[in-house]
Amino acid sequence: MSSQSTPVNGGPEPILLLLDPVARQVDGESVRIAKDVLCGGADVKVAHPETPSELDRLLSHRGRRRPVVIGSDLALQRVLQALYRQRELGAEPVGMVPVGRAEEVAAARALGVPTEPVRAARAVLSGIARRLDLLVDDGGGVALGGVRIIGGGARRPVGRTGGWRSLWAKLAAAEQANALSAEAVDHSPRVRVEADGRLLADVHRPVRLVELTLPADGVLEVVVRALGAEVRARAASVSVVGRGFGYEADGHPVGPVRARTWTAHPGAWDLLLPAA
Repeated sequence: MSSQSTPVNGGPEPILLLLDPVARQVDGESVRIAKDVLCGGADVKVAHPETPSELDRLLSHRGRRRPVVIGSDLALQRVLQALYRQRELGAEPVGMVPVGRAEEVAAARALGVPTEPVRAARAVLSGIARRLDLLVDDGGGVALGGVRIIGGGARRPVGRTGGWRSLWAKLAAAEQANALSAEAVDHSPRVRVEADGRLLADVHRPVRLVELTLPADGVLEVVVRALGAEVRARAASVSVVGRGFGYEADGHPVGPVRARTWTAHPGAWDLLLPAA
C-alpha cells in the first residue's frame, strides 16, 4: 500500500470522536483512557452513532472537525465508506485508536497505528498524515488492505445487517482453506474473474481462492488459485461474476452477491500516525 507522509501543521484540530459501541463492551478502560487523552489535548465532540444514517449525519455536519474512531477495523472501514459516499474521503486526515481483539484490529496495526491507547491518541493529536490507498467496490464498499473469495468448503460469509451495532459487532474471520479435497471442490465458487479485461478464471473451473491486495504502488495484485493451478496478475480493477458468492473485505464477511468489481484508488485517504 503506497503512502506519503506530511506533518500536521499547527496545534490539534477539533475532533469528532466516533465511539464504537462494541469497543466500550470489549475494553471500556482503553476507551476511557483514549478519550481522556484526546479531550485533554483538543476540542472534542463525542458521538455514539447507533445507525448508519446517524453516522452519515454526524459526518456530513462535522464542520472543521476531524473524524477519529475508537474501535475496530470494521468501525474505521464504515467511517471511510461513509466519507467516500459523501465525496469527502481525503478532504482531511482520519484518526484511529484501535480497541478490540487482535484479529479485529489487524488492519490498523498493519497500517502502523499504535495498539496502545495513549500512543494512538497522541498520534491523533500530534502525528503525521500519511496518504494511503483504498480498495473500492461498485457496491459502495471499501477495504483497507484486501479482499478474498474463499472456496474449499470454507464458511460462507453472511450478508450485511442494518443496525450500526451489528455492523460493528465482532465478526469471526473465515477459516483458510489449506487443502482442496474432492468434497471441497464441490463447495468452491464457480466464478468468472477478469483483471483489466484479461480473463483469469471462468465458471467451468471451481476456484479455491481469489485474493486482491494493495501493495506499495497502488496497483492491485490478484491471485487466483484452482485445483493444480495458480494465476497472478496486476491490474487497476478486477471483476468477479458468478451465480452467488460471498467474500471477505479486511476479514469481514460480505455477500452473497452475483457480481462485484473492485478498483484501486491510489492515495485516496490520509491516516494520522506517529511522527517517529
